Amino acid sequence: MRLLAIGDIVGRPGKHACSQLIPRLLAERGIDFVVANSENASDGSGLTPAMFAKLRHYGIDVCTMGDHIYRRREIMPLLESEERIVRPANLPPEATGRELALVTARSGERVAVISLLGRTYMNVRSDCPFHAADRVLAAVPHDVKVIVVDVHAETTSEKLALGWYLDGRVSAVVGTHTHVQTADETILPKGTAYITDLGMTGPHDSVLGRDKQAVIRSLVTGMPYPYVVARSDARMCGVVMDIGPEGRALSIERVSLKDEGWPPAEGEE
Repeated sequence: MRLLAIGDIVGRPGKHACSQLIPRLLAERGIDFVVANSENASDGSGLTPAMFAKLRHYGIDVCTMGDHIYRRREIMPLLESEERIVRPANLPPEATGRELALVTARSGERVAVISLLGRTYMNVRSDCPFHAADRVLAAVPHDVKVIVVDVHAETTSEKLALGWYLDGRVSAVVGTHTHVQTADETILPKGTAYITDLGMTGPHDSVLGRDKQAVIRSLVTGMPYPYVVARSDARMCGVVMDIGPEGRALSIERVSLKDEGWPPAEGEE
């Protein structure tokens, strides 16, 4: 099966890029399943039920989350009821949301999706991601061969360590959170596709999706400025992976596509 993993969706530019580019890739590349980190999709912070519905309409099968998962209170009931949104599995057991998504792909195969939070520089109370991965993997049905893990973490070392730890046990380990796509996509020795960071789906004429002048002013003066979502150069970043029938990765290809329709005409979304 062919799987598309999309990096952090940021604000309206990221949403528009998804609306234009996901349907195109579904048709042109024969994508069977789409997973996307969506914790910044609603105005750059959090996910609302309305935004989730739009992302589903564009073709995203499962939304992974991260440290911004609870920024929007209106998403809380949906986190409990919706099987296609996964919270980081290493949050405390009492945290709202589901630790595992089991969803049928367009090809008919079931896919398991797991989200993990890094612990270095993340400012979130979370448990050990290694132990959490072991626990959730034990709950995946034996007949589910395709397993994707999103590691939402700051440091490359923590993501890479989890990649090696899970090699041969999952189909793919993809990093998110830093909004900068890395060039280290590979297939690890035991058959797990790996990339340290998928990159950002959003405005690239920016500092990590935020208005660059506001960020520069804040860094130069040491004073706070509103970090609004930038507007220019919308792109979608991620990877396309082919997964064999036993759940081993056959290929991984980095993608970075410009949304030629951004910005939309007045009155359009």
